Amino acid sequence: MTEKIKRFLAENRLGTPALVVDLGRVVDNYRRLARLLPGAEIYYAIKANPAPPILEALAGLGAHFDAASIFEIRAALAYGAQPARISFGNTIKKEDDIARAARLGIGLYAFDSAGELEKLARGAPGARVYCRLLMTNDSAGWPTSRKFGCDVEMAWDLLVAARRLGLDPYGVSFHVGSQQTDLEQWDIAIARTKLLFTSLQEAGIELAMVNLGGGLPVAYGGGAEGPPVPTLEFGCRAIADALSRHFGNHLPRVIIEPGRALVGDAGVIEAEVVLISHKGYGDQRRWVYLDIGKFGGLWETMDECIRYSIETDHHGGASGPVVLAGPTCDETDVLYDRARYLLPLDLAVGDRVRILCAGAYTASYCSVGFNGFPPLAEHYI
Repeated sequence: MTEKIKRFLAENRLGTPALVVDLGRVVDNYRRLARLLPGAEIYYAIKANPAPPILEALAGLGAHFDAASIFEIRAALAYGAQPARISFGNTIKKEDDIARAARLGIGLYAFDSAGELEKLARGAPGARVYCRLLMTNDSAGWPTSRKFGCDVEMAWDLLVAARRLGLDPYGVSFHVGSQQTDLEQWDIAIARTKLLFTSLQEAGIELAMVNLGGGLPVAYGGGAEGPPVPTLEFGCRAIADALSRHFGNHLPRVIIEPGRALVGDAGVIEAEVVLISHKGYGDQRRWVYLDIGKFGGLWETMDECIRYSIETDHHGGASGPVVLAGPTCDETDVLYDRARYLLPLDLAVGDRVRILCAGAYTASYCSVGFNGFPPLAEHYI
């Protein structure tokens, strides 16, 4: 938690649950990443947190943007982004939205299938397109599974077809999985990308760009100890080394699409304890129910993948095991059961708790009106 957020919470009795984001930390994270990967263009993954103050701050720094929908494209443009600095990075797009994006001046699009390529040829003729490769996402805290990407052989055929359809076969993208802790995954992905570059060159197609996707992890540090989380410095060094090893002195244009790495540690959620209970006389674990759960913005606790650190105002006393759950009438709204969280024995109903590193994929995942609860309140300072 930044000092700025600490002061804000101390000086303001917020209604809960509430997300507080330090825009200065977002700016610092962007500048730090730009310094650590000087050869890469930073395309902020808007889906991580699309709040206007964040878009405006990053646009003011000259950032690029990775948009998942026509709505995110319009938002980025409204808050200062230039069309040439926006990529339509979703591989699943309505043809009408492709045409709308093209009319807005967007010239860079992702695809991973023949059907999507055909839509692009009709909706954005002549556009630069890049094919997303399928990755295993081993060791990722939040894997992207098999929903996105295609294998190398299919990517080769699709990029050849792109030229035949009047598009510009511009490059290749991949995603090693969000919250990736195994730095070798970037080396594997970049090696596959280089092989595709070489084989397409032999077929007369000169690719010009590699899109590294996202995946740089944040140190959440909650619950039972998991795999060590590499620092941003180590992650960027591994990426730079892999690019140099496989591409040598002939680096293509390099794009990276951080979301979590820019906004994750910039936000804190303040929540309230609604109920503390036991499920039986012999059950030593307390059930602690908060006024925020999966449907209120903590969807990444699904399968206990992302384990947020939780702070309270009880310092130095004894702690005990808890199950953490949300407030809704839905049996899936349990945050942590297996992760062995410990909270102070003095914790009481009405106490405030703070969920750290909550700036990414919280407000943007929040449901609208489930059980009648309003969306997560947001404060950008």
